[in-house]
Amino acid sequence: MEDFLYKEETYKIIGILFEVHKNLGKGFSEIVYKDAIEFEFQQENIYFEREKEFLVNYKTTTLKHKFYADFVVFGKIILEIKTVDCFNNNHYNQCLNYLKVSKNELALLVNFNSLSLEYKRIAMSKK
Repeated sequence: MEDFLYKEETYKIIGILFEVHKNLGKGFSEIVYKDAIEFEFQQENIYFEREKEFLVNYKTTTLKHKFYADFVVFGKIILEIKTVDCFNNNHYNQCLNYLKVSKNELALLVNFNSLSLEYKRIAMSKK
C-alpha cells in the first residue's frame, strides 16, 4: 500500500468530515459545515485554526491581499470546505496557492454538496 503524507492525521480529519456529512447531509451553506467541523475537532481534541490568515510575499514586499484558509489542522494540513456542484480548476488552484503561502505540503479540498462526501488530497513538496 502506498504511504501517504500525514496518513494518520488525514484519516482522522476525513473521518470527522464523513461524520459531519452523515449528520447534516447536503444542502447547507459552507458556514454550517465549518461550524460542525469545528465542533467535532473540539470534541476530539484536535488542534486546528479556523480562517487562518496568510500573508503573500512578493519580492521585497508583503502584498495587501491576504489568504484565509478555512482550517489549518494539526498545524500542517490545509482544509478547504466547498458546497459546489463539482470541483473545478479554481478550487485546486486556491489550495495550491494556500500551500505556497503557508509552506505546508498537504491540502484537503472537500465538497459537502453531494450525496456522498467528495474530497481530494492536494500535495505539494517543499522546495
